[in-house]
Amino acid sequence: MSKKNNFILSGLLIAALLIGIYVLEQILPPTEMVFVVLQKGAIYALVAVSMNLLNGFAGLFSLGQAGFMLIGAYTYAIFTIPEVLKPSVYLYFGGGAIHFTLPVLAAIVLAGLAAAFFAYLIGLPVLRLKSDYLAIATLGFAEIIRAVFQWDALGPVTNGSNLLRKFQTYDSTLFPFVVSGTCIAVIVLFIRSTYGRALCAIRDDETAAEAMGIHLARHKRLAFCISSFFAGISGALLAMFQMTVQASAFKAAMTYEILLIVVIGGIGSVTGSCLSAFLFVAANEWWLRFLDTEQYIGSFQIPLLRPGFRRVVFSVLVMLVVLFFQKGIMGRKEFSISRFAGRLKRISYKNKEAKP
Repeated sequence: MSKKNNFILSGLLIAALLIGIYVLEQILPPTEMVFVVLQKGAIYALVAVSMNLLNGFAGLFSLGQAGFMLIGAYTYAIFTIPEVLKPSVYLYFGGGAIHFTLPVLAAIVLAGLAAAFFAYLIGLPVLRLKSDYLAIATLGFAEIIRAVFQWDALGPVTNGSNLLRKFQTYDSTLFPFVVSGTCIAVIVLFIRSTYGRALCAIRDDETAAEAMGIHLARHKRLAFCISSFFAGISGALLAMFQMTVQASAFKAAMTYEILLIVVIGGIGSVTGSCLSAFLFVAANEWWLRFLDTEQYIGSFQIPLLRPGFRRVVFSVLVMLVVLFFQKGIMGRKEFSISRFAGRLKRISYKNKEAKP
């Protein structure tokens, strides 16, 4: 199958997915759990791909994604609260210090730019570190920025430790899908560009890459800023999904969840990160939810089923996936329609040969 036909089929699959979501919205009530999984899965897919850009393609072990998502979420919320509603939101800070409102798309882009700006400032000293030291430094940044945003001195802007609410949200599940899909497409184009190939060379061997004329510091900083930009956009989408923003929600556990999605999908695989994001959200938020409630068969109560047991089962499932798929579901490979079609042909050919 040629690249042109593969591209056409990919476009048709994406169009069919969007049409399917639109049809579901017309049939099912908006409170159905499937929409929660689809929306949150799309948001987590974007932040997982942005993290994979660093960990899988640039070889930079960063754990600061929650901090950059926090910056994006707050930036979006602050600049999209309608002026007439700000006195009720900034109740303890005199109506706030920002007295204008931006359109939704402009605020989303600004959220990404704010995260990228902080990434540039942080990256100047931090990107000199390597491996675990870089991870610890970026994780420390995420914790510091979470505490700073709850500081009462910044209350007129961030509302301190209080909730930000009443900002603009979306009405359709298609919105996070379109935004996340567009951002992931841009990341893929970047990976396939000369800059992306240079990052892969740095990941494989920094000494050889530098000998070939690749500026290590510049390319690392570029990858760090681009990854943070899209993490900021995913933070804005998460704010719209949750309808409220509070810094205390962006803990280190959020970064660990994103890292887990990247590892399960495959470090260095964009489609793997997307697939594992939806599987992670569906299993954690939907499929295993019944384990948290008591279940009866007649008068017999099934043992162990109680609040919190879902987390135990989910952890066991994650361990099994890591044990049997040590490189993740996709490894470093990407889903290809032509490869998938070829595999189906080989299976059908073997089945025909096996028949007498």
